[in-house]
Amino acid sequence: MGELRYEISQDAYIKLVLHAQKHKAAAVNGVLIGRVSPRNDDVVEVTDSVPLFHSHLGLLPNLEISLILIEEHYSSQGLFIVGYFHANERYDDAELNGVAKNIGDHICRYFPQAAVLLLDSKKLEVLPKKIDQRPVMQLYIRDASKNWKLVGSDSGSRLVTKEPAANTLLLDYITTEKWQGIVDFDDHLDDLSKDWLNPELFK
Repeated sequence: MGELRYEISQDAYIKLVLHAQKHKAAAVNGVLIGRVSPRNDDVVEVTDSVPLFHSHLGLLPNLEISLILIEEHYSSQGLFIVGYFHANERYDDAELNGVAKNIGDHICRYFPQAAVLLLDSKKLEVLPKKIDQRPVMQLYIRDASKNWKLVGSDSGSRLVTKEPAANTLLLDYITTEKWQGIVDFDDHLDDLSKDWLNPELFK
């Protein structure tokens, strides 16, 4: 096996960034949904994402309920939880914290190739000035010692968006405040009529 690469679909990518935009003053998280590519064992395809929480990110009962519901929904489609997304509360905080590592470790027990994506607020901030095709996220993977390590910027090709214009569309959605419509599991647990699958988001 060569080096694993992660290919994230436009919708999965945009949904996670919009979730962070909606709750700018809070840490937020989510999970990545996908599978190992049937064509190439070295590629993990991230086909969807689910925004989880914007308060009490590490609260176990809520996390366990959400992961069970997510797994039940996607397993019938042959898809699984393949990674974790995190955005820190502070704009200038670029460190992967304990909550993110613990949830990442939990996901690795079921999907050993899991990745953790951390929102890079500085990349997101400069995006309107210079549209770049690279995701506004940092990629972390587990090393042989099971510690999470940042994949350096020289290996930027290990995390790519499936659609090259994803950042252009992301900027359009941020400008038009599309993030206001995002529903996460916090919202769903407060009001069960709110759909955590966000079926209307891209309509």
